[in-house]
Amino acid sequence: MTSLACEPTAALRPERLVTAQFVRLLLVTFGSGLSMYLLTSVVPLYLAASGSGGIGAGLSTGAMMFAAVAVELIVPATLRRLGYRTTLAIGLVLLGAPSLLLILTSSLPLVLAVCVIRGAGLAIMVVGAVALVAELTPPGRRGEALGVYGVVVGLPAALGLPLGVYLTGVVGFETLFVLAAVCSLAGLAVLPGGPARATDDEHHVKVLGGLRGSGLLMPAGVFAAVTLAAGISITFLPLASQNHTLVAAALLVQAVAAPGARWLAGWLGDRIGPRRLLVPALTLAAIGAGALAFVGTPAAVLGGAACFGLGFGAAQNLTLAIMYDRSPRSRYGQVSALWNLAYDGGWGAGAILFGFVVAGIGYPTAFALTAAIVALAIVPATRGTASPLG
Repeated sequence: MTSLACEPTAALRPERLVTAQFVRLLLVTFGSGLSMYLLTSVVPLYLAASGSGGIGAGLSTGAMMFAAVAVELIVPATLRRLGYRTTLAIGLVLLGAPSLLLILTSSLPLVLAVCVIRGAGLAIMVVGAVALVAELTPPGRRGEALGVYGVVVGLPAALGLPLGVYLTGVVGFETLFVLAAVCSLAGLAVLPGGPARATDDEHHVKVLGGLRGSGLLMPAGVFAAVTLAAGISITFLPLASQNHTLVAAALLVQAVAAPGARWLAGWLGDRIGPRRLLVPALTLAAIGAGALAFVGTPAAVLGGAACFGLGFGAAQNLTLAIMYDRSPRSRYGQVSALWNLAYDGGWGAGAILFGFVVAGIGYPTAFALTAAIVALAIVPATRGTASPLG
């Protein structure tokens, strides 16, 4: 009688979200993210200081992101063959160790080569981590789990983006390169406690296979538009304004707003559905991107950074949650890779194209065009929220 009486209470008890394995994953994610974000705005500054200009700055971000896109296509299969521990260990090394080579040279071709290698490491980390979040957490709390993960991913951005720009004038580029390497490589000490293997039914679907009618293209496409603007703002705002204090403050505001919005969007999405929140998130992102057209006005830059950070963070959670909701467990690896393809592809394309566009029309007009692209993404998002296969 006692056991029967306890069963209803146990059934109502929410499944545990934070486990030891999830905490270890978050620690690895934090270190690798800090390694990335410390140098995200610093490498373009490093190249600009050595005479490579805006085009070189854009190429550095683009090289890293497009290398990530290429590698993300094979990460799900690698996870299936090598397991999580070995694959993530390779990612930590590729992301961290090449940073030390930047101490030796500022030559554009060699810096781009380092960015390519780091991009490969980034691809492994983001695809592997996002897929692992889905595997380690209960389906009924997946949006919340992605929100927690988003906060931990966002913390390195909140710390690294402004801190990297600020510290260039305090400790110099070389010290930052060493710090970035240490942050990533330290994760190797945490990995032994994580799961060794992916489940048998995961990761066997090709990344770009079976997308027609899957409902994955709309959220991936609109998210790519937002990440395009993110890559542009983080790469070129330090070059568009000579006020590095303002730039550091704007990057901090954007980076702090994003993880909070990402968690809140996940919490609300679990309760009212992520599709209902996507259009408001894109609207905020478009407003924020447009504010950068007034790059000479501090209030516009800071306000725009806040709006874009909120929209960007919410869009990160919502698009990923929508994609997981529309996919069986056997496609979790595909979803993770496809979402990250949209993230890195949009980021890289924005950085490269903006570098060429801004040379002809200037920063204000180029930032306005970026906002228009984000605003256009609202159209398919509006249609997509009306249909489960949108």
